[in-house]
Amino acid sequence: MVITELLTRNAQFYGDKVSLVEINPSDKHDKATTWREYELIESNPQERYRREITWREFDVMANRFANLLLSRGIKKGDKVAILLMNCIEWLPIYFGILKTGALAVPMNYRYSADEIKYCLDLSESENLIFGPEFTERVASVHPELKNIKNFFFVGEDVPEFADSYRIMTGYCSSVAPSVPLLETDDAAIYFSSGTTGFPKAILHNHRALMSSCETEQNHHGQTENDVFLCIPPLYHTGAKMHWFGSLYTGGKGVLLKGIRPEWILSAVSREKATIVWLLVPWVQDILDAIDRGEIDLSEYELSQWRLMHVGAQPVPPSLIKRWIEHFPNHKYDTNYGLSESIGPGCVHLGVENIHKVGAIGIPGYNWETKIVSPDGKEVAKNEVGELIVKGPGVMKCYFNNPKATAESIKDGWLYTGDMAKMDDDGFIYLVDRKKDVIITGGENLYPVQIEDFLRKHTAIKDVAVIGLPDERLGEIAAAIIEVKQGETLTEEEVNAFCEEMPRYKRPKKVIFADVPRNPTGKIEKPKLREIYCGTRLVEAQTTK
Repeated sequence: MVITELLTRNAQFYGDKVSLVEINPSDKHDKATTWREYELIESNPQERYRREITWREFDVMANRFANLLLSRGIKKGDKVAILLMNCIEWLPIYFGILKTGALAVPMNYRYSADEIKYCLDLSESENLIFGPEFTERVASVHPELKNIKNFFFVGEDVPEFADSYRIMTGYCSSVAPSVPLLETDDAAIYFSSGTTGFPKAILHNHRALMSSCETEQNHHGQTENDVFLCIPPLYHTGAKMHWFGSLYTGGKGVLLKGIRPEWILSAVSREKATIVWLLVPWVQDILDAIDRGEIDLSEYELSQWRLMHVGAQPVPPSLIKRWIEHFPNHKYDTNYGLSESIGPGCVHLGVENIHKVGAIGIPGYNWETKIVSPDGKEVAKNEVGELIVKGPGVMKCYFNNPKATAESIKDGWLYTGDMAKMDDDGFIYLVDRKKDVIITGGENLYPVQIEDFLRKHTAIKDVAVIGLPDERLGEIAAAIIEVKQGETLTEEEVNAFCEEMPRYKRPKKVIFADVPRNPTGKIEKPKLREIYCGTRLVEAQTTK
């Protein structure tokens, strides 16, 4: 079975049942944004507060978009990129692409114009569907996007170089296209990146997508009656693959465009959500709001909420202890995964193992794990090695990058780059990352990108960016800056210079000090982490 058949089945058996709900808490008096970049990506104040579609309407929307694509000559194996904020159209568009046999290529909404162009070229995409939040960025590189044959726009005020998604699909048939699909057919390309910051295109087939559905449902026991509240962005495998449990069983999914604690609890209450996936900062925010007396849990209907699970970054055990104090009846789970392993679930804690909070867990359903030494041999329990995983969700390859593929996949095993150890009970704990990627609030930051930007400052001799522990975000980016002899530089000047970068990439700490390098010229980041991590930092403004 391929994943599009699940949608067809749901439309047949649960046709009149609500499949998706979109909630936008903002209004003309409250200029909150979709889910994170408040000052950069504002919600449309005219957008309706709540929209919903049934499973039958979901399937019809997917069929109409599929037929639009086919009418434009898009065929099996072509690539269609998606650049949208979370909205009720997102998933029908994704499935419409899959129904044509083309590959869906979800793109990070944080990408700059140059990154958009880079990823479109890297994935060999010839089609792009985008929303109003991206008009300026896409327009700025439009003349350079020679390979894009079709631009589709979701929203009003359609740019002159694009076609209206709503108008064009309105003319298309609602009958499913007859394109034969196999589990081995390519289905989607997702993007990842190493410490260099240059994305890799991750290729998955239909079998990987189906395996994610099966793993998710096995872990969390979704039924037709469950309601899943989804807050993170759908371009990310984490959000979408957790929602796949709802797809697998015909349950309702709710897309909440906002992260304020009262919005989350209100959505849980109003929509009768039973399963909620949260990131660590949101858990922290909810608990802090409760402790400050800003939220009274008795004002919400929360008795049906049965499962809270957290992922995308290490979870402090103390945080879950606090959560259970307020929500003693909740089951809890945490999930580990990579885009290369079709997202979360290759390792998971398990709802029955809350006594092991702090571990990432045990092998997920249909997955195998090992912890190995550099020579590939399995290490003993409680010894540190690299975590490797094997299962039906391992990527097919890094698209058009055989060298990187060979480095990451060996004998069917995916080498994660994460250092871990296993305790005597078989539970896996992350120790450190082999790569230097910083995970802040569930998002990856790539130090080299920030370092390259800072080195443009005329007073900076050298710079290294590392992650420092942060109670709320997990980690924050800290820039260790070595100032040129005879030059002066202050923290305020550095912060002002960084305003040209997207807010989420800006260092949250600035430390003036020498940047150590080894004899081969590489920055000694382990030494920097040893010096600065876990110690109290003194804010300073230094002149050299």
